[in-house]
Amino acid sequence: QVQLVESGGGLVQPGGSLRLSCAASERSSSTNIMAWFRQAPGKEREFVAGVKWSGASASGEDSVKGRFTISRDNAKNTVYLQMNSLIHEDTAVYYCAARSGQAIVTVVRGYDYWGQGTQVTVSS
Repeated sequence: QVQLVESGGGLVQPGGSLRLSCAASERSSSTNIMAWFRQAPGKEREFVAGVKWSGASASGEDSVKGRFTISRDNAKNTVYLQMNSLIHEDTAVYYCAARSGQAIVTVVRGYDYWGQGTQVTVSS
């Protein structure tokens, strides 16, 4: 059973930056694909970005492209989400997820393991 632990959330002013981290308890085929989702109050959980073991990545919403960057350090079993130029609409709980397979998928049901989430609040 893979465990995912997120960290790095918090309160940041508009225009600021945060880096989220997600550490997996083990390296296995179950973490071939790792991703970040987010869920704002009253909204569905949405795909933010995903990354393969190879480092190849994909982003979700157009609103985060160019501002958010996903990366992973396989030696540390850790995936990161660098978030720059944050805006109020980025406020949400951010979740780390993992799945086996070779493709980055953008739907919640495609992932087998989830972290507990970390709150990101963008406010002045």
